[in-house]
Formats: sequence, structure tokens, C-alpha cells
Amino acid sequence: MDIVVCIKRVPSTEARVKVGSNGKSIDPAGVNYELNPFDEFAIEEALRIKEKSGGGTVTVMTLGPVEAQKELRNELARGADKAILIKDDQLEARDAFSIATVLAEHIRKLNPRIVTMGKQSVDRDNGHVGTMVATLLGYSCVTEVIKVEIVGDVARCEREIEGGAREVVEAKLPVVLTAQKGLNEPRYVKLQGIMAAKKKPLEEVAAAAVASKLNITEMSLPPARQAGRFVGKGPEAVGELVNRLRNEAKVL
Repeated sequence: MDIVVCIKRVPSTEARVKVGSNGKSIDPAGVNYELNPFDEFAIEEALRIKEKSGGGTVTVMTLGPVEAQKELRNELARGADKAILIKDDQLEARDAFSIATVLAEHIRKLNPRIVTMGKQSVDRDNGHVGTMVATLLGYSCVTEVIKVEIVGDVARCEREIEGGAREVVEAKLPVVLTAQKGLNEPRYVKLQGIMAAKKKPLEEVAAAAVASKLNITEMSLPPARQAGRFVGKGPEAVGELVNRLRNEAKVL
């Protein structure tokens, strides 16, 4: 079973984000980058599917700068067989369509039966790339998956839907699956895996120029929160509090 996992290098969720000088992207100075959290579930599920199938390969792929080698090497250490870095120093200028088009071009060459990726990246949070990749490839697609079982040429998937309910759907392979938190428990990277990763292939290719259909015209931080106000102490302050909630905050 040949599987491709698409991952993304993103700013740490603990980073203090500042808008860059161009007003259209974040300032990378002092920002730590890491693997997109949802992609951890995608790589783990790919490894489990390969192990259960008894063969095949897991190829981890990313679009981004040369620094993204770190995330790729880490996933090779986790158990992936090979990695592909599609080099692009202008990733922030691409929209979901442009990213999906480039990824689909390289995935098509590998002709995998399954493609996995996180349900969204925590920097953009749009969740569009997975479905776009599936459409461009002509693959089936199941999003926000929390359980997967491969039976022959069918992926039987469980996913969460609105209201906390769950639904079970079946999709014919080849298929794109986007991973939701709770799909599995990602394995830790071991020293043995780190040593083995040094001998695994990491291919670097240039990213194709694909025009974006959506352009960022301005980026700004949300306004600072107003300082809290005390309206009094004890039971005697309840009336004033209710008055301000009703007439100022308009929440009652």
C-alpha cells in the first residue's frame, strides 16, 4: 500500500505573532516553526495502514523553504520511508488552490492509493487543501476523519459532524483523508529512528509557478482587549452589574 502524507511547517502555536513590514504576512523574526499539529495524526495513520497491509511505502511531502527539511527528517525518523521537499521560499504568498495544485502535480507522479494530511493547518485554518488535492487528482475524499479501516479497495471512515454526532462513510480507493485530533496517538521518535533517517532519501525539487486565485491585501492583529472594570463589591453591586451588561455590553 503506497501512501503519501502531506505535511506543513507552521509557526509554533505559542509564538507571539507580529505583522511583517509588508503588511501582508507575519514577521518571521524570533518565531519558532514546527510540524502542523494535525499532520502528526496523518503521518501516524499512514504508518499504521502500511503496517497492517504488510507492505508498501510511506512518502512524506511538503511545500516550503529549505528549512522544512527539519520536519521531513523528523517524520523519516518516525517511520516514513522517503521524503520530498518541494522548495518554495514564497509559500506565504500562495493560496490554497496554488498549494493544492503543486502538491497534486507531485502526488500524481507517485500514484499512491491513499493520501493523508491534517484537516487544516494552524496558520491559515481554512481546511481547503485536502479537498482541492482530491478534486485535482480525481480521488475520493473524506474529511476530519477520527477512525479509518481499509478493507480491500474501500476506506471505511468515521468522522465527527455538527452537534457532536458521528457518521460512518465508505470511500473507494484511491482516496484523500484529512485527519482530525483523536484519530490516533502519534508515536514518539526514537533514537534508532533518528539514526535510520539519515540514510533515507530526501528528494528536493523546485515548486512550479502557479498563480493564486486569492491574494492577501492586508493583515492586522486584533484590537487589544479593554481593561476590566470593577462595579462594586458584594450583593449591592449586582444591580449595577446587570445594568451595565444590559445597556453597555448588550449581552442581556
